[in-house]
Amino acid sequence: MKLLVIGAGMMGSAAAYDMARSPDVQSITVADTDKKRAKQTAARVNKLTGKDKVSAVELDASSQRSARKLMGDHAAALSAVPYFFNLGLAKAAIEARCHFADLGGNNTVVKEELGLSRSAEKRDVAIAPDCGLSPGMASILAGELMRRIGGVADALKIYVGGLPQKPKPPFNYQLVFSVEGLINEYAEPAKILRKGKIVSIEPLTEIESFRIAGFPTLEAFHTSGGTSTLPETFAGKVGECFEKTLRYPGHVAFIRNLYDLGLFSKEKLEIGKADVSPREITARLMQEKFAGEEPEVTIMRIEAHEASPKGLKKLFSREQFEGKVLAFTLVDHFDEKTGMTSMMRTTAWPASIVVMMLAGGAISARGGIHQETDVPADVFLAEMAHRGVEIKYSES
Repeated sequence: MKLLVIGAGMMGSAAAYDMARSPDVQSITVADTDKKRAKQTAARVNKLTGKDKVSAVELDASSQRSARKLMGDHAAALSAVPYFFNLGLAKAAIEARCHFADLGGNNTVVKEELGLSRSAEKRDVAIAPDCGLSPGMASILAGELMRRIGGVADALKIYVGGLPQKPKPPFNYQLVFSVEGLINEYAEPAKILRKGKIVSIEPLTEIESFRIAGFPTLEAFHTSGGTSTLPETFAGKVGECFEKTLRYPGHVAFIRNLYDLGLFSKEKLEIGKADVSPREITARLMQEKFAGEEPEVTIMRIEAHEASPKGLKKLFSREQFEGKVLAFTLVDHFDEKTGMTSMMRTTAWPASIVVMMLAGGAISARGGIHQETDVPADVFLAEMAHRGVEIKYSES
């Protein structure tokens, strides 16, 4: 199979590396608006894998026409560029009859992509948004927990965070993915289930303590995008469903101050002779202040809490019921051998796996793909284990 990766940054590089290791993949094209960066990524991946599968081309991801032309020669494509390019790229993929996946990052864009489902299905194409860590791997594993627990749950809880192994004040954080994606998580409403119904709540709220062996007590809070299509899929079947971001203590209070000051606003302000938004300035500063290359770690825990045997009436009343809890837990560290961060491994590799499943037929659905229902979790878990990413299952 011939695959396309759009974006030669950290995630695109890690995805191309993962694809190149597969004997089923004939070639990978890495496309980027900066051809020099694309060539550097291709050369680095070829050297790491000892193969010569990866080539580089220049592509403006905002040009649907150019993307369509390039996609036409590939079985499937992965978007590893900022979320605001994904709708146009999805449309291009449908026209080119090329399966498409992306790393998501925005609820509105994902909804619009899934709105293309009928036209994609007519052209025998699969469109799979939100294929990274969370949403993405977390959604796949949440769906598997729901199957194991019997299809109805009191709660489905997701906690996830990419953190520096040794936090440094005052921010206690290190940027591990796109700054635009990070700000979107902090700035947009979070979509959750409460008493079985879909509601939107303010981000950076409902802070709770989170404990996991080997780490100090962390703070968990709502952010945007993490639940993806889980609320729609499990409405009426799950009492409470949410995804919360994990950070070291103090970080959320700092971010909340920026939010309250309006520093995530996209509204343009006239400053001197320039029109600039607070968000643009914040993004630039975060890129500088949060940058770092220290070893980091990714933590994820997904829990499905058993529903009361009395059924849905008790489930949605939120009365106390201490049932069993099924969980998947992941703690993944920076890989010194390849120089890949844990966030690259746990975000780009799941996306790479989904793309190869689409191209290879392991995912048979066409049209809009929902991670929690359409991706075979047993195959996915086996693929992650094969890559040395340990995901532990437990019941308590």
